[in-house]
Amino acid sequence: MNIARSPRELEPQPRAVAIGTFDGVHLGHRAVIRAAVDAGLRSTVVTFDPHPRIVFGHQVELLSTLERRLELLADCGVEDVLVVEFTPELASLTPEEFARDVLTRIGAEVVVAGEGFRFGSHRSGDLGLLRSLGFDAREVPLVGGISSTRIRQHAQAGEVEAAASLLGRPLEVDGTVVSGDQRGGTLGFPTANLRVDPAMLVPGYGIYAGAVGERRAAISIGVNPHYGGTERRVEAYLLDWEGDLYGKRLVVELWKRLRDERAFTSEAELIEQIARDVEETRAAQRPGE
Repeated sequence: MNIARSPRELEPQPRAVAIGTFDGVHLGHRAVIRAAVDAGLRSTVVTFDPHPRIVFGHQVELLSTLERRLELLADCGVEDVLVVEFTPELASLTPEEFARDVLTRIGAEVVVAGEGFRFGSHRSGDLGLLRSLGFDAREVPLVGGISSTRIRQHAQAGEVEAAASLLGRPLEVDGTVVSGDQRGGTLGFPTANLRVDPAMLVPGYGIYAGAVGERRAAISIGVNPHYGGTERRVEAYLLDWEGDLYGKRLVVELWKRLRDERAFTSEAELIEQIARDVEETRAAQRPGE
């Protein structure tokens, strides 16, 4: 998949363009993208970074980093992605100016978007306007109650299996391994401590079963109350793994919420509970499988 940061980087040619922010690339987004891929022209996604709502001053807990969004778009079979920097200047363009400067410049003929799509200054443009400008603009209906808002609500409540049913894949936490307290190693369960971008959504506190790549992982999200912690941590214990992960990016899948985090009466009791968590993780099933 080719990634461009400016319309000038894409050769003008007949294109079917799916347009949207596509945070999380959930099942509703995939329906829009599939319509572009199936249109028979060069499949292209036009997406925005940062999230437009953030630029307008709203707080948004993102479901995916831009890096992860691009990986997920590649999985959808898209040939080209144009990442448009969303700025106040871009937001001030009229719909006609945006269509000329972005869509026409790259050769878009078919433009696909989700139901209710709006663009341009004051959100004054829609697919009808694009049709009046000569584009074959196609609206894809919303998919059965699927929305980024609902996914965030499920994630915040720790309902990772419900979130997965809307995403079409497990909910993820994407971060870089940094040094932690080193306490897990002394307990016999060394963990990778993840630094997560503050703009990213992190699911509700608790202990989860999941995976990192092909390897299962028991994941703790919370403040580690047994040791009187106050700072939120995301820690993953990779089962049957030995090696140095510091500085590496991990995409951690959350399959199932196992329990609340809590303090224990002794370290021995904590170790026994972690061992049970590990066994539950071994038995857990990836959502959708």
